[in-house]
Amino acid sequence: MFSPEDILYEDNHLLVVNKHAGDLVQPDPSGESALEDQIKAFIKRRDSKPGQVFLGVVHRIDRPVSGAVIFAKTSKALARLNEMIRQGEIKKYYWALVEERPEAETGSLTHYILRDGRTNRSKALRQPRGEAKEGRLNYRMIGAGTHYTLLEVELLTGRHHQIRAQLSAIGCPIRGDLKYGAKRSIAGGGISLHSRRVGFDHPTRHEWIEVTAPVPKGDNLWAYFEVE
Repeated sequence: MFSPEDILYEDNHLLVVNKHAGDLVQPDPSGESALEDQIKAFIKRRDSKPGQVFLGVVHRIDRPVSGAVIFAKTSKALARLNEMIRQGEIKKYYWALVEERPEAETGSLTHYILRDGRTNRSKALRQPRGEAKEGRLNYRMIGAGTHYTLLEVELLTGRHHQIRAQLSAIGCPIRGDLKYGAKRSIAGGGISLHSRRVGFDHPTRHEWIEVTAPVPKGDNLWAYFEVE
């Protein structure tokens, strides 16, 4: 659940929040409470707004993933941020704890991401097929422990379960991600994929904004790597 302490950045036009693993960004057919509605209710109370609160979702991260999510507080900001997303101008960096060390410490991955709506799963294919869409990312190894390796991933395209599927495809499933080949789950049902940093040109002030999201609390492995 959202709390004011989760706000990483806020001004009159936008808001960046540190999402908890397990939270929905937007409402879905399950009817469960979502981050979007929780933030609207908070702003309405805090700012004593008499009418409806405008809040636009600029991008989403998967339910079991934690970290930085950008919201727009005005329609002007939303339109401009959406255009930045389309043009690939918003920089998105993730931290991923993976079960195996990749063959190369740095690399670029390109696959064709094919989504299966029935299973809510994606395949990372080497060659185009059907409705598969190109997925690209860069990664670099930034830490290693006895059982897990920490990768920083620069996400270049935003496909369904892209990071999860691509890292699994090279034999590096994310810790806790049973859907993509992890050996075991982790407490709370989340996975060790964290939207660590977002960077973008402010939609009205036109200055570079960069926001870093602290790793989830209460997880000793995340804590170990953050202080490394």
